[in-house]
Amino acid sequence: MIYLITGGTRSGKSSFALNLAKNSKNPFFIATGWAGDNEMSDRIKKHKKERNKIWTTLEERFDLNAAIVLAIKQNADFIIIDCLTLWTSNLMYSKKDIKSYLSNLIKTLTNTEISIVLVTNEVGLGIVPNSKDGREFRDTLGLINQKLAKAADKVIFMVSGIPIELK
Repeated sequence: MIYLITGGTRSGKSSFALNLAKNSKNPFFIATGWAGDNEMSDRIKKHKKERNKIWTTLEERFDLNAAIVLAIKQNADFIIIDCLTLWTSNLMYSKKDIKSYLSNLIKTLTNTEISIVLVTNEVGLGIVPNSKDGREFRDTLGLINQKLAKAADKVIFMVSGIPIELK
């Protein structure tokens, strides 16, 4: 089962994703964020505390395909990838081939037997960014979200902690 959980900032996406894994025996959390400054380092520590000790955390900024394969080799029975928004930013600003990374991710997702939850932000509901980079990021993430929503079995939109099933 592939889930795509989307919504705005602080809408409850990550909490909802963690709740989906409540019956897992060997859940994996693939984190795309990195501690580039003190504030982000504090956020990462806080998020790790929110997960109990049965979670294995893998940190991967670019190659989610490889992280999923590694988790499966370590007998993962549930995987959360949080979040695709940071992953997109990482790929864009490192000048990686986004289409190739996305294609590999979709192939792995559709050929995997265990449940995988993808957490992403919906960035198309607000104002148009005033910079070229901002508009490019919004457009790129929007297209990634569309392709992953198409590949997903379930798509959940979170609003104020309330899940709305779209697919």
